[in-house]
Amino acid sequence: MKSLYSRVCLVALGVILVSCILGFLGSNIYYHAKLKPYNDEKLIGIAKQIQSFAEREGTDVDSYLHNAASLGYQIYLTDNRGDDRYYGREFREQELSSGIKEMVLQGNPYHGVADYPNQAFISGFFENALGNSVGVPVRFQEHSYALFLRPDVILQFGELRIFFGLMGVMAVAVSILLFLVSTRFVVKPITRLSAATRRIAQGHYQVELPVSRRDEIGELSRNFRLMGKELERVDEGRRQFVANVSHEFQSPLTLIQGFAKILAEQELSSEERTHYAGIIGDESRRLSALGKQLLLLSTLEQGREALKRNLFSLKTQIRQAVQVFQWQIEEKELLVKLSVPEAIRLQGDEVLLMQVWTNLIGNAVKHIPAGRTIDIRAELADGGCKVLIRDTGEGIAPEHLPFLFDRFYKADPARERTSGGTGLGLSIAAKVVQLHNGTIEASSSPAGTLFTVTLPNL
Repeated sequence: MKSLYSRVCLVALGVILVSCILGFLGSNIYYHAKLKPYNDEKLIGIAKQIQSFAEREGTDVDSYLHNAASLGYQIYLTDNRGDDRYYGREFREQELSSGIKEMVLQGNPYHGVADYPNQAFISGFFENALGNSVGVPVRFQEHSYALFLRPDVILQFGELRIFFGLMGVMAVAVSILLFLVSTRFVVKPITRLSAATRRIAQGHYQVELPVSRRDEIGELSRNFRLMGKELERVDEGRRQFVANVSHEFQSPLTLIQGFAKILAEQELSSEERTHYAGIIGDESRRLSALGKQLLLLSTLEQGREALKRNLFSLKTQIRQAVQVFQWQIEEKELLVKLSVPEAIRLQGDEVLLMQVWTNLIGNAVKHIPAGRTIDIRAELADGGCKVLIRDTGEGIAPEHLPFLFDRFYKADPARERTSGGTGLGLSIAAKVVQLHNGTIEASSSPAGTLFTVTLPNL
């Protein structure tokens, strides 16, 4: 398996290679399209200057052409009858048709540079061929000649070619070297993240990663650390949940076993037997309620697929929820104020939302002293519905408020035990509201407690 480092290096080398090829092709295309015609016309002008001087002087043309060649040109002079003369560096390809020579002898210039065939990977500028030249007629000493000329690239640009060649090779080599070194610094944080992933998979959530970088890698490291903390919290919650479930089941089971043993082994009066049997019945019902609520919570965890939405009246549903606790309300002489407009209708799961209202109203009924007030109001707000359930009880201590919706959390464990509470009611209410894309909040003071439920999409 190739490492990320080797892959990045191979990609970089490939990019450099492709860039060099495309750069050369682009430059060559530009030469053929723009520079080659210009170069041809320039050489024709130089050839005509040589032609003018040779025809004007006519005596020592050979010496003049040798001098011209030494200035950086390759020259070929012919009369197309066997008198062929070369000046300067030798042409690599000396093939030139007699027709072209005859054409020049008849007075027509030859544009070999402009007409030289284009080749993708060969630049015509450096092609040392006689056909890649310009030709003009010249007459001296009563003879007509065809003069062909092209620049001697080696003589004119030899050192410059070596300089630019070395500069290009050194630039590519240094770029590759620096890229190999810098890539290691880019890949190193990813290697650390990979090692941190393995540690998290093994259950070690405290991972140290550099988060000082201000790029995507730094952001990834910060998000990874947040993920590790969240996974640790979830794992801790899972362990706590298992421990709580075990405790909640173990306590009533212990009581049932103990009192069942007393009933089986001891001689008891009818009153004692009835009392112990009642405790066993209460704890059995508590276990049954706990099992049902755990099953409901598990169903809710499946998501919105568990919802059965339909349209119903909010006022009718809340009135039904209040009636569930009617006997407790009358026993404690509580005053319940209900202010819910008839026009408010909800689109949601009627059964699950009933769980929300019964949990919230039931908690208020159970926990406030006798003779107090429960105020239930509903109003339309921001395209949704807001339900406020306020009681005038003794309130909830501030340190308990952040944990009210956690599973099995009990602000007063002793009171929850005597009231038969499981500590899952508010968790179920919060989950139902969440599945309806709503929010539930709690606030409290010594004057009482307020639960606010907001449900959108009426």
